[in-house]
Amino acid sequence: MSTIAAVLLLALGVVAAIGTVNALRPARHWTIVLLSWISAWITVELAPHLILLSGLAAAALVALGGLDHAVGIAGLALLALADLIGIVFTWRAYRSVTNARDAIAELDPDPEVPRFPRSHIAFPFLMWRRRGVRHERGVVYAKHGSRPLKLDVYLPDGRGQTPSGTGLRPVPLGRGQTPSGTGLRPVPLGSDPSGTGRPAIVHVHGGGWVSGTRKEQGIPLLNHLAANGIVGFNINYRLSPYATWPDQAVDVKRAIVWVRQHAEEYGVDPDFIAITGGSAGGHITAFVALTSDDRSLQPGFEDADASVAAAIPCYGVYDMLDDDSIQLPITQWVLERHVFKAFRDDEPEAFRAASPIHRVHAGAPPFLVVHGNADSLTPVEDARRFVERLREATDSPVLYAEMRGGQHAFDLVPSLRTAPVIEAIERFLHTIRARGDEIDDGAEREYEAALAE
Repeated sequence: MSTIAAVLLLALGVVAAIGTVNALRPARHWTIVLLSWISAWITVELAPHLILLSGLAAAALVALGGLDHAVGIAGLALLALADLIGIVFTWRAYRSVTNARDAIAELDPDPEVPRFPRSHIAFPFLMWRRRGVRHERGVVYAKHGSRPLKLDVYLPDGRGQTPSGTGLRPVPLGRGQTPSGTGLRPVPLGSDPSGTGRPAIVHVHGGGWVSGTRKEQGIPLLNHLAANGIVGFNINYRLSPYATWPDQAVDVKRAIVWVRQHAEEYGVDPDFIAITGGSAGGHITAFVALTSDDRSLQPGFEDADASVAAAIPCYGVYDMLDDDSIQLPITQWVLERHVFKAFRDDEPEAFRAASPIHRVHAGAPPFLVVHGNADSLTPVEDARRFVERLREATDSPVLYAEMRGGQHAFDLVPSLRTAPVIEAIERFLHTIRARGDEIDDGAEREYEAALAE
């Protein structure tokens, strides 16, 4: 038994060591890039869980005599080294609280942030249910031929919520107040203090434009937002190779229009619909937010309003041209053969037109861009350039949260890194809306004063 325990202990150490090395230096070759990313994602984003589980397994093997043989000692040494590096991963994830708060500090210097449930971090499976939230599943928002396009609605129901510190949020500022944190006051969670409807957000899933659904992405974020008074719409859209770009963007715009048309039904403020998404969904989010005036992307509904009040793209692709070869070769391969069905060298203008970085303009809505600097699928340099271009072009708020050590799709499940990012997104949305209401109130007062004269 001790021999078997020693061999198993060695295997545990070797697997942990390989996973750690891969997390530190993920592979970029197209044959293993996805497998390498999955392994790195598990190692980095679930580091505390791995440390705990591997420690328990090692303790059991040691109790069975695993250290009676040299191979068992070697395995334990490898595991200890991997766990030490895992502690570093965990610390970086914990420090994401600072990254996220720093990103929104210029908007709200001293925010009272509703806490994401820490129990969900310890037990990620809890993300599927959130107290105070109800769902409507499989709502059809459009049809393409015989294919229905569906969305899930995340609604605050107000049940089980208490004003225990989590009820602090920005509300429309009164006369003489400034957006320096003085507009925060307690209101009932899930309520609509403005009387104009709740803010809404459309979530666009990722999956390389060819895969993914609303059923496995955006869950922690939308449940948290709904629990704090923001109505979420998690949408599906047509995927390539069945669809050809810009079909994906057209569907997302159609979903925004649908939400605006059904605002009264869901208690939504039609003037505050935001958009978010990760990976390919991050690209589509940024693209849709920057092209509200491009009616060619609204075939059959050209006169409808598909604009958004704010955009939160996460770990997206922002430059499809990729002249400096920042992106992985497999990204370009997927885009050319499945998404555009055209080669970049033959039709560069099509790739340029699909690039958010080449669609930046002065009228861009407020942006919060989120990216991990250890992203092995969509390099962080692309996000940095996009943010720089946005800040040069517009006076709207452009915030950037770069998560140190964050992998691609870090927010798929609740984690030490996911929680502060979700909290920052909630704070960003409420603060942007509060500022907009303050500006609208000021303009109305100026108009009334002018009439009085």
